[in-house]
Amino acid sequence: MSDAAATSGRATTRDRLLAAALELTREGGYAAASVAAIADRAGASRGALYRHWPGKGELYAELFRTVCSRELSAMQAAGADPALPTAVARAEAVLGTFCTRALRSPRLAWTLIAEPVHPLVEAERLVFRQRYREDLTLLLQAAVDDGEIPPQDAALTAAALVGALGEALVGPTSPLAAAPPDADAIVAALLVFVRRAVGC
Repeated sequence: MSDAAATSGRATTRDRLLAAALELTREGGYAAASVAAIADRAGASRGALYRHWPGKGELYAELFRTVCSRELSAMQAAGADPALPTAVARAEAVLGTFCTRALRSPRLAWTLIAEPVHPLVEAERLVFRQRYREDLTLLLQAAVDDGEIPPQDAALTAAALVGALGEALVGPTSPLAAAPPDADAIVAALLVFVRRAVGC
């Protein structure tokens, strides 16, 4: 086998393993995605998984980065819509996108937001929460500068909103929830909360 073919084969196996981990997480969360289950779903051996990552924690840290990067890109795209007339509207679009996408895939969202996971994944959670806060801080500071909302510590407000919305989504996305979440009603209520919290 040529070096190129070997590299392609490894990449394909790696991609299959990541895709399998994501599928299993969507279905049953982090706890359901054991190394054996991931390898079986990917049609690979456990040894193949360990050739790409030292263990499940490292695999999940990469999966978490991949999924959260997509979510962050979607939020940034929503906030960059030129049709949005104000900084507050852009902040609402960002936070509304975050909440809507979480409620669209509640089991995955619960895993990303709240499920007990490997310490490496917990570290990634902190990194992405910081990135969410930084983007939101810029929008809130622009809203303050434009006189749309009262003067405030934009970074502190952004941190409070990210924390509050994450906490508010834990119940609706939990696998213990009594019924599927009413996404439209929840997002509408959370955006009312956001407007009140920033002083609109």
